[in-house]
Parts: sequence; C-alpha cells; structure tokens
Amino acid sequence: MALGFVEIPFFSVAAVVADEVLKAADVRLIGIETTGNENLLLRLEGNVGAIETALEFAGKQAKQLGVTVVLNCLSQPDPAMAGLMHFSNQPNPLYGGRDQFLPTDFLPPKDKIMNTKQEAIGIIETQGLAAVLQATDVMLKTASVTLVGKEKIGAAYVAVIVKGDVAAVKAAVEAGAQAVGSLGKLIATHVIARPHEDLIALLPK
Repeated sequence: MALGFVEIPFFSVAAVVADEVLKAADVRLIGIETTGNENLLLRLEGNVGAIETALEFAGKQAKQLGVTVVLNCLSQPDPAMAGLMHFSNQPNPLYGGRDQFLPTDFLPPKDKIMNTKQEAIGIIETQGLAAVLQATDVMLKTASVTLVGKEKIGAAYVAVIVKGDVAAVKAAVEAGAQAVGSLGKLIATHVIARPHEDLIALLPK
C-alpha cells in the first residue's frame, strides 16, 4: 500500500477535490486533517499506480479551482508511519473544530434503513462565523434542504453543509452566498450532485 497526500486550502475545496479523486482512482480516503490555518491534508491509501493517478487528478482539479496544492506519494512508507495515518480524533481547543475528519466519527444508527438514493450536498464557506450563520438561515428558508452540520478548520474559516435534491441545494447555496454580504468574507460555495460515499462518511448523519 502506498500513501498519497493532498494539501489544499479550504474545507469546501478539499471536499470537492476529495470527491472527484475518489471517483477517478481506486483509492481510499483515510481522513482529512486540519492544519490550524486554511489548509487541509487529504490522506489517501491505495496501490502506487492508483495513488499517482489520484494525485495527478487532484492537481488538475486544484488548478481548475484556482488554488495552490501540494502533492506527495510515499510508495513504500515505513511501518511506523501507520501511527501518523491512523489516530483518534480530538476537538481542537483553539477553535472548537475537529483536528481531522474521519469516516468513524459519525457511524450510522444500527436501526437506520439503508437509503440507496444519495442526496446532493451544498457547502458555503466563509471567514467569519456570523456570516456563515446568516447564510445558513437563508439557505434553510429558501429551499427544502436539511442542515448537515458546521465545520471549523481554524483561522476563522467555517463551512456549513446542507443536503437535499440537486435543484433545492443549488437554490439554497445561491441564496446563502448572497446573504453573506458585509458580515464576513465569502470563501467558496460548492454543490456536489452525487457525493462519493467515502466523502459522505466524514460528515454528520
């Protein structure tokens, strides 16, 4: 197994790139780690060829999204690296967010019936909490969407995720973005029509 690393700014952008990479290459998303500023680190696992494909695709996606990305592949990681790849999550005392996003953070209830229809997700990310809360209120009032959760990555960057059918999510995100106004800085908005199940596993249920 090889390891791949994609260090990229902003939760919303990282989510989009992770989704596209998972669909493009046979890799597994181990987790997304925060760094205390706007950057996050996608941790990927797979064979060398799959990791190289994933990193190449991540680079192309980052360029299209207009962000700088750092890419790296460890083709034969030392066994001791496992401790840096797989570790328990902790809330960050500085900003109240998660230190990393793991697929084991939000396990589905045992009695939940499997839903085969994957809903779209929409993400609004701002620098400033008041702005994203205003945007969230407008999103929920504009269209029939459900609030998934709020994620902080440090440096006052906050993302809110909603879900629903594609049309509703698009309408909600567009209205929410307009509502940010002078309350804060709008960083990015994204709608993922059919999010990969590995990405959904990182989000609250």
